[in-house]
Amino acid sequence: MKRRSTYREKMIRNYYENREDLMIQSLSEVVSELYLASNDRARAALWRRAETAMRNLKVAETEIARILQNHDLGALAKLVSREF
Repeated sequence: MKRRSTYREKMIRNYYENREDLMIQSLSEVVSELYLASNDRARAALWRRAETAMRNLKVAETEIARILQNHDLGALAKLVSREF
């Protein structure tokens, strides 16, 4: 197996060190995109992305379920601004 270069090792390490910030940014972008989404297919994909981001951020399962069940964009936006 080929050894990774020092540059690549550093890049991977930095990704995992900043993963939480990346998920917060991703969740913020999803909120904006959901507000602008024009069709149901796009909204469904965005809600799946929101679920993944919330799970990666270790948001409480009850809160995730409540937001996703109601497709509550306001609650999702408050979560982003409150928690992060």
